[in-house]
Amino acid sequence: MSDFDVEIVSFGYLHGQPPAAHLTIDLRHHFRDPHVSPELRYMTAHDTSVRVAVMNTPGIPELVTATARAVSAFRSGPSAGPVVVADGCAGGRHRAPTFADHLAVHLRANGLTVRVQHRDLAKPVVER
Repeated sequence: MSDFDVEIVSFGYLHGQPPAAHLTIDLRHHFRDPHVSPELRYMTAHDTSVRVAVMNTPGIPELVTATARAVSAFRSGPSAGPVVVADGCAGGRHRAPTFADHLAVHLRANGLTVRVQHRDLAKPVVER
C-alpha cells in the first residue's frame, strides 16, 4: 500500500511524453505562458512572481478546484491505490509546477496525503 493518497507530477510537453496518470491536465493552450514575459522566462515556480502570474491567470484557480473535485471522484471508486494527476505546460517550469503545488495545498486541506514531483522544473529553458 502506498504512503500517499494522491501523486501529482508536473511536466513539460517539450521535454517528452506525459507521465502515466489517471488524470492529465494540459495547461498549454488555454492559459498564458509566463515564458513570453522576458522578466519571468528564466525564473521558475520557485519564484514568487511566477506563482503570482500563474495564479492570477483567469481560469487557473477554478481549474485547481475542479481538478480537486475530479480527484475526489476518482478516490470514491472501488479501486485502491493513489490517484495520479499529471499536469503539463510547454517547458514544465512555470504553469505546471505552480498548478501542481496549489493543487497539493488544496488536497492537503481536504485531509489527503499528497506527493508532488516536478519532472522538468530543473531543466534548462527551452528557447522557442
